Amino acid sequence: MYKKILVGLLVMLPLSFALSGCETVKGAGKDIEKAGEEIQEASD
Repeated sequence: MYKKILVGLLVMLPLSFALSGCETVKGAGKDIEKAGEEIQEASD
């Protein structure tokens, strides 16, 4: 359980920096989609 939490935090931290740097809504959507895919892969 702690591994999933740690992976989630490690994914969310860079994501927060990426979202703060996004200039468009479309770019933010791509960043969110990529983070979601990485979380799904990490949970497998």
